[in-house]
Amino acid sequence: MSHHIAFGVDIGGSGIKGAPVDLKKGEFADDRVRIPTPQPATPDAVAETVAQVVDSFKLDKKVPIGVTFPAVILHGVAQSAANVDKSWIGTDVEKAVGKATGREVFAVNDADAAGYAEVAYGAAKGVKGVVLVVTLGTGIGSALVVDGHLVPNTELGHLEIDGHDAESRAAEAVRDREGLDWEQWAQRLQRYFTVVENLFWPDLIVVGGGVSKKHAEFLPLLDLRTKIVPAELRNAAGIVGAAALAAKAH
Repeated sequence: MSHHIAFGVDIGGSGIKGAPVDLKKGEFADDRVRIPTPQPATPDAVAETVAQVVDSFKLDKKVPIGVTFPAVILHGVAQSAANVDKSWIGTDVEKAVGKATGREVFAVNDADAAGYAEVAYGAAKGVKGVVLVVTLGTGIGSALVVDGHLVPNTELGHLEIDGHDAESRAAEAVRDREGLDWEQWAQRLQRYFTVVENLFWPDLIVVGGGVSKKHAEFLPLLDLRTKIVPAELRNAAGIVGAAALAAKAH
């Protein structure tokens, strides 16, 4: 495989997905492989499953491997664990997966990977300055990228706003659970994004997550100083971003 290829793996609570990525185009270079996340999702079990995903492809040993992980990642080590076993906390993700795959591995928070992909190849490509990518789903994920450089682990879904953890009021899952219509949900998003834009003064906000497909229902209802647009890479963002960041680190 060419040196324009890196491999991305997206570790989620229900599935572990991977594909080689064409770094020039920001697209999969082959069909994605998905294997269900083992239960319990312990470090050894997950690392072995990642190895199975990687071994599904004929990859040169020098191909950089990037993995997304649903946690705060500090220098390769998981500081939290969302939707995976709590035994991951304090585990060196890069070492665990590297040992199982026999390769050098770069680990990154899942929202950070998706956000970086949008800046490198998607809705924020070519935008200078501060870009904030927010994913709306079960919770609220965030990625902050400044002039192409990722500021990792921002965790802006956990800002306390009006006495509440922000994602407990404004995540897409809350809209679903509380039966909010688009206007009611947009009011909550308005409050959230107003606080965030006053903290960071971004040049652009990109909204991702599954609900971004329905962006026409809620983005026009927001009245912000900052331009706000839907994400473009959708489900591919985590894999593409992990691969791109691994290649950069490599």
